[in-house]
Amino acid sequence: MIEFLHVHKTYGKSGKAALTDLTLTVPDGCVYGFLGPNGAGKTTAIRLMTGVLKPTEGSIRVNGVSVAEDPVTVKRSIGFVPDSQDMYDRLTGWEYISFMADIFGVSEKERKEAAEKYLAMFELESAAGQRIQGYSRGMKQKLNIIGALVHNPPVWVLDEPMVGLDPKAAHLLKTEMRERADAGATVFFSTHVLEVAERLCDRVGIIQTGRLITEGTPESLLKGTNESLEDFFLELTEKEEAEEA
Repeated sequence: MIEFLHVHKTYGKSGKAALTDLTLTVPDGCVYGFLGPNGAGKTTAIRLMTGVLKPTEGSIRVNGVSVAEDPVTVKRSIGFVPDSQDMYDRLTGWEYISFMADIFGVSEKERKEAAEKYLAMFELESAAGQRIQGYSRGMKQKLNIIGALVHNPPVWVLDEPMVGLDPKAAHLLKTEMRERADAGATVFFSTHVLEVAERLCDRVGIIQTGRLITEGTPESLLKGTNESLEDFFLELTEKEEAEEA
């Protein structure tokens, strides 16, 4: 479970608000899509949740543990796929997976099983012995995903995870997200691909200029309309933008 409780985040001396009073709960067994225009605050919220940033006000709890009070325990429970691909380029794929396994205290047996499973799934077996600096963007993204799964986390957090993936890899990732949620894990991801969110998510939240403007199941948000989630999103965010002008 993930809980944001009245979270505010401001940057710099100007006090510009990146998030304002963000409150939401993501239960276990849920695939949650976090949607919004560029600059809306999605990545800020994810970085606060994963302990990369600290909130200006409010609190965040992951599986009942405060990120502020016990960040190490929270980080150990999360598999995080960031929006950047800043990796240790001089490591091989195998060395990177082993490094991630070391961080999370994964046994030799468990890491070998996980690595073999996911390297085969994402067709990286032949590249696992090569240095990451020679990987394509899509290969790096696949390795990021594998590194976030090697410790079998109860919470999986992904920031724009489809970027750079070919259609087959994207399909495999969506299947893995669904299966992990069905097994009881919490899956939280940001995306601009609204068709994916509509088909995959149990719940979605739409954020704009740092404020959560609506939240619910795709079915409840679209009830009584013939719109797609994409149509709903565009109309809602354009309306909010006009009201703020």
